[in-house]
This record gives sequence, structure tokens and C-alpha cells, in this order.
Amino acid sequence: MGWRIGVDIGGTFTDVAVLEEASGRAGIAKVSTTPRDFGAAVIEGTRAAMDEYRIAPDSVTLISHATTIVTNALLESRGANVALVATRGFRDVLELRRSARADLYDLFQDAPSVLVPRRQRLEITERIDAQGKIVTPLDEAELDALVGSIRDLDGVEAVAVCLMFSFLNDAHEQRVGERLRAALPGLPVFLSSEILPEIREFERTSTTAVCAYVGPVLTSYLERLETALGELELPALHVMGSSGGVLDVAGALRMPAAAVESGPAAGVIAAQRLGDQIGRANLISFDMGGTTAKASLIENGRIETTSEYEVGGQGNVGRWLHGTGHPIRVPVIDLAEVSAGGGSIAWLDPGGALRVGPASAGAEPGPACYGRGGDRPTVTDANVVLGHLSRTHLLGGRLPIDAAAATHAVRANVADPLGQGIMEAAAGIVSVVNHGMAEALRIVSVERGHDAREFSLVAFGGAGPVHAAALAEELDIPEVIVPPIPGGFSALGLVATDLRRDWSHTFYSPIESIDLDGLNRRLHELEREAEAMLRGAGIPEPDRAVERAADCRYTKQAYELTVPLAGGTVTRATLEALARGFHGQHLRTYGHENPEEPVQMVNVRVTAIGRMPRVEFHTSPDGESAPAAAAAAPGEPEREVWFGKPVRCPVIGRHDLPAAQSGPGPGVAAGKGANRGESARSGRPGPFIVEEMDCTVVVPPGWRAALDERGFILMTRNHTDGAK
Repeated sequence: MGWRIGVDIGGTFTDVAVLEEASGRAGIAKVSTTPRDFGAAVIEGTRAAMDEYRIAPDSVTLISHATTIVTNALLESRGANVALVATRGFRDVLELRRSARADLYDLFQDAPSVLVPRRQRLEITERIDAQGKIVTPLDEAELDALVGSIRDLDGVEAVAVCLMFSFLNDAHEQRVGERLRAALPGLPVFLSSEILPEIREFERTSTTAVCAYVGPVLTSYLERLETALGELELPALHVMGSSGGVLDVAGALRMPAAAVESGPAAGVIAAQRLGDQIGRANLISFDMGGTTAKASLIENGRIETTSEYEVGGQGNVGRWLHGTGHPIRVPVIDLAEVSAGGGSIAWLDPGGALRVGPASAGAEPGPACYGRGGDRPTVTDANVVLGHLSRTHLLGGRLPIDAAAATHAVRANVADPLGQGIMEAAAGIVSVVNHGMAEALRIVSVERGHDAREFSLVAFGGAGPVHAAALAEELDIPEVIVPPIPGGFSALGLVATDLRRDWSHTFYSPIESIDLDGLNRRLHELEREAEAMLRGAGIPEPDRAVERAADCRYTKQAYELTVPLAGGTVTRATLEALARGFHGQHLRTYGHENPEEPVQMVNVRVTAIGRMPRVEFHTSPDGESAPAAAAAAPGEPEREVWFGKPVRCPVIGRHDLPAAQSGPGPGVAAGKGANRGESARSGRPGPFIVEEMDCTVVVPPGWRAALDERGFILMTRNHTDGAK
């Protein structure tokens, strides 16, 4: 029997999910994250999972990893010392950036830091024009001086090369790269024509600089991790990419920016697989961990990706707040992320208003209730005070909880300064963090023109099921789904995804006058690379797929939408279908279209997909999804929980829930990707608490919950047939 292993590093815990391929049985091991050496927790957790589930090394068919190394290096400014080579006169592209600002009315807003200081931004004489023609030949005599200048810089660890219009003609850039690689062996050299051969000078330079900045850090981490996993006699490591597929290590190191949101991407993939399995086509995935909460929308079974993304900024990271971070033009699953997690710290601003986050207690020292030295109130502490979480232990008894420390932290830092009672203060903390997370859900649904009432909320992460019902009420979402091992569901997504890699290239032309021969040649070149990658990865031919897309826009627009492009030889009929697809997507995205307006192609994209055998998630019929299931049994039959007033609530296990009824999912209109499957209409009415080893599910008054045949918890509101 083969096993797959997925490892996801979180802000507080590192989750290791295991999946038995033949049966679909899933399990999890959790260990504390080790911020000083993330790899230590990966190895510790992998060993623990293999021991607990009696997994032999030779039975492991896949080990995938979602890493935070890239994001952390940018957020904490701990990347490599980089030199940048640019066309003479253009070394300040990174500094000039765009005019986008997070707050238009903040005159004192600081721009994001520049990854490469000016003294390390070097120039070389050459020039290619906007048609790809050589205007000024590359000055070969300057190459030796360029090599010497890089050698003279103190401690350069990587070089980024970004010459003007190299995406149209890369002859000069390739020559510079060839000379640098020959003269400076062992020094990573990242060429923009290899990283991102696309239009837009700043974004191309930024993406290449990000790859150079994080590349050596990622290389060091993955090499050490591969060595340690090799000692466990495990197969080659794969890394989750931000577009929703795994890469081999070599692919990840060629394009380090592709791993920027690997953990959140894995969770969305797992939610999509869940929807396929239980008949829910419209889902909003909600992942709340120790430091952040992430939301993404799945419509008609499809996940949206975007190439408009910023990382390394403050507050919301992603496509929703421009001007705060470093743009990267790589496909990223379209999600909204907020600094709201179990470890988010509650504090009072100078005006006396209650705030939560963005600072987090993390894994060290962690929330006050963990008893590891933390003394500031966190969301987890507030939930302990309210009784939403056990006041004695978590993780099936493996993590003792100090309720007195949680109470003291909330009272000293929030309740007493505000003149409130302890329960009122704790409820205020939860209310504030819920408001921030509800905004993330609105961003991916309501603000994108979707009716949240037509979707089900998939709640996971260690803290997600605690807050899910309150968030669903906020947006009038009729159903919440809690999957098996919710605390490690993102890690489970790592073993349920496909091998995937993306290529792109600028092809700039109005669709009506496009050069068909040139377009077909370009697509063929990209597809040849994609097929070579799949062959090299050992993917059988029936399991290989190559997909196309094009970035299109109306001629007077500045940004594009990505539209699927049919396979085979591109003809005029193919382009007409592409234009119709763009008009339709523009209507869905922005609420209007203009079929009379000419459409312009900007970039072509090719995605290689190596399909992994499909598996289904479930717990076993007897309720034991793991040998440790007995340890997940509730430690108390009932406890007092605060729902605006103290209520004595039963505390049960997942498999104590009644069976769900068959029928369509609640609240979703037919004809709009209607959710089909079992419903919790006849489930157990709240309030009550469901406790598991890796998470707690809060079922408040007005809700009910049931269990489907695979072990998924389905929660619905009591008024499923009506609005508020």
C-alpha cells in the first residue's frame, strides 16, 4: 500500500498529513514550528507521522512540502546580497517603480524597500528597441569590467540580469549570462528572459530581483532538507507552487518566486478536491492558522489564478493592496490574506480602540495559554476564556492549556484598561478578528460580483472551524463544511495535487491582425518545453496535459485578463473564440463588456500538468482516521461556553454526530453551479462543541451539524430556506 506525505509549515505548528492511496485514509501529525530552523520541524514531524502510522520508507510514493521560506525572507528582509545588471541608463527601474500606493491620502507613506541597493545596480552598454531590433550592440569590452565589479562588491550571493526588451530579443542578455556564469562559477545568475519573458519593465525586473534575492536562501534550505529526507530513505522532494501544483526541487530553484504562496495554495487545492468529492461546485475556502487567515473562491469547480501579486509588504499581502510590496508576475491562486490567526495579538491603540494583529505570538513564545512564556493576549487566549477552546488541553491532551494565564493576559491588557468584564473583553477580541476575516471573504466573493449565499464555506486550519459559523452568518453563507483533519487540511492538499509548471511569453498584437505563423511558432516552442519537463519527470503519456491561455485586454486598457486558448493550430476561428471568451470574462469580472471594442493579445501562457492518481479523503467508518484517534476523544462531557451569555454545552467527538440527509446542498440556486450532496438539515442542533485532536468545531445556537458518510461535518443554519 502506497502512502503520500505532505508537510506544511505554519506560524505555530508544522503539519504533516499522510494519505493512504488505496483507501483514502488520512491522518496527521503536528509538531511545533521551529523558527530558528524550519527544516528541523519538517524532519521531526515526518518521523512522527511515519512512526504513528507505521509507514515504511519504501511505501512512500510522494513527499510534498509547502514552504514559507520565500515569503519569510521577503517579509523579514533576510534574503541574499544581490547585484543587478541593467541596460546603461536604466539601473533605477526598481527604485522608480509604479505610482501605486496603499493609501492615496497618506503623504508620509514609505515606499517598499528596494531589494538591491543602488551601489550594487550595475550597467552595461547595449540597447534593443521595442520591436526587438538591436539599436546599440552589446559592448563586449565591458564584460570583463562587469565581472570585476561584481567580484569587488562585498559578499554578493546572486546576480539578476534584466536588459531592456530582452523578452523580445534575448541575445544580449544570454551573452551577459553566459559570461557571468563562466567567470563566476557557483554564483547563481538569474536572467529575466528565462524568469519572465514578458512586457512591463518594472514587474519583470522586480520578479527577477525577487528570484535572485530568495534563490540562495531557498537553495540552502531545500538542499539541507533533501539530505535529511534522504537519510530517512524517502523519495525525491517536491515543492508546492503558488499556482496550485507541485514542482520538483530543480524547477522550484529555477523559479523561486513560484513558491511564494505554496501553503495557502495547497489549502485551496484540497478544498477543490473536496468539492469534487462531495458534490459542491461553489465553495469559499477559509484557512485560519496561527498567524494569518486566507480565503479563496471556487466557482463551478474552477480555481482562479492571477499574475498581479505583491509580496513582502505590510498588512494584506497579495493582489488586493498595491504599492506595499514587491510585484511578482507568476501565476498565483487568487486569494485574499489577512493578518488574523490564533496567535494574533490583541492590543489597544493610542486612542483606546481594540486592535488584533498584525503582530503574532507565533510558535515562540506562543499564546499565553500555552505556558511557554507568552504574556500578551491572543485570539487563542480569548477563545480559551470564552470556552470555545478547551480550558485544559489541546491536541488530544498533548498540549496542556493554562486557562489562568489566558485569563490574566486578557484582563491585564484589554479588560481592565477598557473597564470591561473578562468575557466582554474576550468576546470583543473575537469580534474584531472576525470582522477582519469577514473582509477577506467579502473580497473574494461579494466584491468580485458573487452572491455568497450561493456558496458553501470550507473551514480548515487549526482555528478555522472555531470561527467559521460566525463568519458564515456575517455573509449569510448557508453551509459550512469541515473536512477530515481540518488542522492539517492544507498539508493534505499537498498530496492531492498534480505536478504543474507554467511558462509565458509576450506576444503583443491586436487579435484581428495577429501573425498566425509567429503565434503558432511561439506556442510550439513553449509546448515543447512543457512536454520535455513532463517526460523528464517520468509522467506517463496518458497522464500528461498541456494547457494554453492568453492574456488579453481592450486596446485602451492597461491590464489584462487571462482567457483559455484552444489547443491545436491557431486559426482565425480560434482567435474569434478567444475574443468571445475575453468579452465573457470581462463581463463576469467587471460587470460589463464591449463586443465592438478591438481585443489585444499581450502574453501567451502554457501550463504543463502531470496528473497524479486521484484519491478521496475520508475518515474510517469506525471514526478512527488515525491510531491516535482515541487521544482525540473529548476530555470533558460538557463545559460552559460564552455565546453572549454563559451556556452549558455538550462536548462531543466528530463521529458522535448524526448522519446527514441526502439531497442538494442548501441555499444554492440551480443553474449556477448548484451544490449537490448531503445536507445537515436534520443534524444535531447547536449549541455544542466538537473536539478533535487537531481542531475544535464550534456549533453555535441557530446552527445544526451532521456527518456525511465520508466523515465530513456539514453545518447549516436553522433557517436554510429563508433570508435573515
